[in-house]
Amino acid sequence: MRKTEILPIVNNIDLCIDSIAPDKSISHRSAIFSFFSNKQSRVRNYLFGEDTLDTLKIAMQLGLEVKDSNGNINNIESIKNSKELYFSPTNGINEPIDILYCGNAGTAMRLYIGLLAPNKGNFILSGDKYLNSRPMKRIIEPLNSIGANISARCNNTLAPICINGATLNPFTYHSLISSAQVKSAMILSALQIQGISKFSEISKSRDHTERMFLGMGADLKINDNEIIINSNKEPLNPLDITIPADPSSAFYFAILAAITKNAKVVLKDVLLNPTRIEAFFVLQKMGVDIKIEIKNSEYEDIGDITIKNNELNAISVDSNISWLIDEIPALAIAFACAKGSSKITNAKELRFKESDRIKATLEGLKSFGVRCEELEDGFIIEGGINLKKKIPTINSYGDHRIAMSFAILGILYGVIVEDSACIDVSFPNFLDIIKNITTIKNSLSR
Repeated sequence: MRKTEILPIVNNIDLCIDSIAPDKSISHRSAIFSFFSNKQSRVRNYLFGEDTLDTLKIAMQLGLEVKDSNGNINNIESIKNSKELYFSPTNGINEPIDILYCGNAGTAMRLYIGLLAPNKGNFILSGDKYLNSRPMKRIIEPLNSIGANISARCNNTLAPICINGATLNPFTYHSLISSAQVKSAMILSALQIQGISKFSEISKSRDHTERMFLGMGADLKINDNEIIINSNKEPLNPLDITIPADPSSAFYFAILAAITKNAKVVLKDVLLNPTRIEAFFVLQKMGVDIKIEIKNSEYEDIGDITIKNNELNAISVDSNISWLIDEIPALAIAFACAKGSSKITNAKELRFKESDRIKATLEGLKSFGVRCEELEDGFIIEGGINLKKKIPTINSYGDHRIAMSFAILGILYGVIVEDSACIDVSFPNFLDIIKNITTIKNSLSR
């Protein structure tokens, strides 16, 4: 198990970062959505993190031909780090001869359930010990209610998951969970069902799926929180997309600027989808100077974000939680460095991520002497770092967002992050960027 020690910085921070990891959500979707066209899709700047590589491997098992600009075909090691990939469905979706291994990728598992449920064949999805402990009932239950034949461990709640392809019925479904993964799984199935289906949710979740399918020519109508999907099962247009920098990954360096005196950070070519940059607006409300410049638009707006340090003030956040759920552990770092008491509520979904992020975040902050209180659906954090020992040790619980959040705090105070290899799931060059800021030491522990 790798652990990483980060030593406190001694220099001022004035950075322009153009190497933020490509967007993870769009990378997953670009591989999966390519099955809906009968023509070759072109995808530039695909994320070669562990999660998205697992998505790509599964797509190949299901019959997607993946080729790079040098002509290498279906060879992960050869195509890895290629700037341009071509995705071609060879003959629809094929029944695989082996288990579909999702690693730690919850997005992959949940979206593949929606893709595969209406297809002929038997499919088994499994993952690592963390993913196989995450809730899957929210996907399985609505699909089974419209005719799917999906079974899973622990009374259809946990992976491994077995899918026997079935003919599904058009549906009207209202989700009491605001989740882009639930919504995406249902849309993926609906696009393979003859007729009109309707999906709505309690509040609008992140909307990459709708935007990408609209760009591919799908017949979707969006009315507030309701999506009407009219499928005639005809092939869609292929993707032709350049994947921008991931705003969730970029946000860690926005936090670095926010908590460091006189710091300035420019983040280049970031995805500016409104449902993905809510956390930046929370920082802005806390007093941070943030400017956003749109440079171009493809399927989504893309541009640069400039963050300048200013006095941080406490804040309470209880709305648009689904738009910033991944950034809350990093926001907690800003709360710990702000004046006053900050509060997050309506965020119970944090308990069902790669780790229980409420417990993991507060446990880490207490190692830095931060006063905090755990709530069922969030937490209260009193600003102020009061280190009791020189360099605290943080348990990441195999959660990349916990590891990266505390790595950022470690740039100011020092930290040892256990199981830091989990960072490679979404941001393989994260520690390389930090090496340009301060000193880090990697080692192996038992």
